[in-house]
Amino acid sequence: MATPRRSMASATTNHPPLNSSKLLRRAVLNRAFALTYACAIPALFYHHVKALLHPSTAANAIAALLLLPADAVLAFMWITAQSFLLYPIRNEEFPENLEKVVETGSFPALDVFICTADPYKEPPIGVVNTALSVMAYEYPTEKLSVYVSDDGGSELTLFAFMEAARFAGHWLPFCRERNLMERNPEAYFASNHCGGTEINKIKMMYESMKVRVEHAVERGKVGEEYIIGDRERQALGKWKDEFTRQNHAAVVEVLLDTSRDRDNAGNVMPNLVYLSREKSKNMPHHFKAGALNALLRVSAVMTNAAIILTLDCDMCSNDPEAPRRALCYLADPLTNQSQLGYVQFPQRFQGINEGDIYCGDFKYPYHINPPGMKNGPSYVGSGCFFRRRSLFGAPSAIVPLEIPELSPEHCPKGSIRTERTSVLAQKVAGCKYEHNTNWGHKVGFRYGSLVEDYYTGYKLQCEGWRSIFCHPKRAAFLGDAPICLIDVLNQNKRWAIGLLEVGFSKFSPVTYGVRSMGLLMGLSYAHYAFWPMWSVPITVYAFLPQIALINGLSIFPKVSEPWFLLYIFLFLGAYAQDLANFVLAGHNGTLRRWWNDQRMYLIRGVTSYASGTIEYTLKSLGVAAHGFSVTSKVLDDEQSRRYEQGVFEFGVVSPMFMVLAAAAIINLVSLVRGLMVAIVRRSGGCDAEGLVLQILLAGFGVVNGWPIYEAMFIRSDKGRIPTKVTLVSAFVASLLYTAASLA
Repeated sequence: MATPRRSMASATTNHPPLNSSKLLRRAVLNRAFALTYACAIPALFYHHVKALLHPSTAANAIAALLLLPADAVLAFMWITAQSFLLYPIRNEEFPENLEKVVETGSFPALDVFICTADPYKEPPIGVVNTALSVMAYEYPTEKLSVYVSDDGGSELTLFAFMEAARFAGHWLPFCRERNLMERNPEAYFASNHCGGTEINKIKMMYESMKVRVEHAVERGKVGEEYIIGDRERQALGKWKDEFTRQNHAAVVEVLLDTSRDRDNAGNVMPNLVYLSREKSKNMPHHFKAGALNALLRVSAVMTNAAIILTLDCDMCSNDPEAPRRALCYLADPLTNQSQLGYVQFPQRFQGINEGDIYCGDFKYPYHINPPGMKNGPSYVGSGCFFRRRSLFGAPSAIVPLEIPELSPEHCPKGSIRTERTSVLAQKVAGCKYEHNTNWGHKVGFRYGSLVEDYYTGYKLQCEGWRSIFCHPKRAAFLGDAPICLIDVLNQNKRWAIGLLEVGFSKFSPVTYGVRSMGLLMGLSYAHYAFWPMWSVPITVYAFLPQIALINGLSIFPKVSEPWFLLYIFLFLGAYAQDLANFVLAGHNGTLRRWWNDQRMYLIRGVTSYASGTIEYTLKSLGVAAHGFSVTSKVLDDEQSRRYEQGVFEFGVVSPMFMVLAAAAIINLVSLVRGLMVAIVRRSGGCDAEGLVLQILLAGFGVVNGWPIYEAMFIRSDKGRIPTKVTLVSAFVASLLYTAASLA
């Protein structure tokens, strides 16, 4: 690695550095390979054009016509991917130097936003663990506030946090006295096998709280025996018959107040606030971005911290030093703070099986690509420390606001429980508050896409804000990845729709983005925006060469032709680069995980990406609509067991599974047919070298499709592919073959 790069100011100051950055040496190799590979791409298109202008048969002309756009998308995605590899940077921070530069009393206030939306798909006890893990941060407690947005509007979630507020009085001093690294109670007690009176006592308290919360969720209501005091009864009494998830008044409950509440050791407690924004069937909700903007406004009138941390409900803190690491950038006097908008930590997940069969780690968007984004990483929705000022306009100017108290410059005073504060919080949490305002467009988290995190980070960087990727060895946050394939694909389909909404909007990264941020950053965001377009080449290459092979039609060069080597180089070169990036990124970058990662790319290409692209197209034509669906965090024991064994979970009838199974059947039949043709022709003295590339491609598909064949023909458990899906897929495959034969 190269020597750390520091600014000239760093060399002339007296205080120690808070951070450094290194340009990785692999950048030179990346650039050399990119130049070589880029020379081969025009040669491929020359061959395509030649095949189109001088086809040997009408079928070859059709094949060339279909392969041309597929390869055009592949070329575009490869070119945009190089924008992440030309300037890969590794950042390092030195939190041990923080007090030498910034006095502890001068640390900026920190507001933590946690979002949840469904108490049955996102169990409240899990959300409670997330909140407790950040409430126990190594950070000045009087400057820490935790806000929980309950978009499910459930009394069960509020009850869970009432219980959490009481337990926190024991848990927070317990963590500090023992200087624990793991401050998520569930994870701590699961991994800590040491006994002791204090540990057993706090564990019993946690288990008792957990039982009460889970019992309430199971019953669907909070029993009278669990309600302590009139204040709790009054708060929970707001859930009456007319109170529904989609139609209710705003609920803002201050559960802990720094100015009043103390833990059992006599120390101040962080603020803890529950919010369920007002909902109306006649007003748009804007899903997660709307919930975050409600939190942004409510927190502004209560605490208005200069720094904001956004977290998904299952993203528990795994490092109590995480805020201090973020301050190594946000509070560095040598950094151009007028443009640094946010510090993004990578999303890391626990409970992933050894081979990561569903690519749950998402190494490319969370680990490999962010260090190479020239102006800093995209916002990925969780584990991000924002400078509040960045959400209120470009670095050079603040967007005018309707209420002065919402300004990032406002300094709230006194208790957050005052009558005036409560009234104002209720007002700004109203569903009509944003109507005909700049919220979601020029202020706050941005609307206009289902992937509001990507879109928000993109718009902020277009406005001139920069970001930093903070990737310490110990994961700052740990979440839960889906362990069921249909959940994975549905989540990816939603992302696909949202990304295309940005890619084909007037703010498209290839036009607006390039003009606003420069070529490399525009290409980086374009790579994400058009990620669902992988469905085009993957689907074409999953069906077209194989159907041609079944019909004995050669559509690729012969082994003896120079063009054969071009195809081999393009395929092996791309895969070799992919493997190198995966392994060099570290964090379990094994060959087995890489294989599963590239297999999931193929699976997503013919399922979620294709489905998302179709749904987006229909929506654009006014034919269909879509909504936000929460990914379930509830684990089934049998599913968990199969997942740990590395067995794919299907189990439901889905159009995406039908397409996937049809592709697997086509590849298997074409491989058998191709091998038979090759053997027969060779034994008869005929040359079958024109089919070699198609046979290799079909074989590649069959090897990748083994879990699908196993689920269709071998397995008998509930996670197998339903017989109905197999029969329909076989019928679709036969129709495709018949149609191709007639053509």
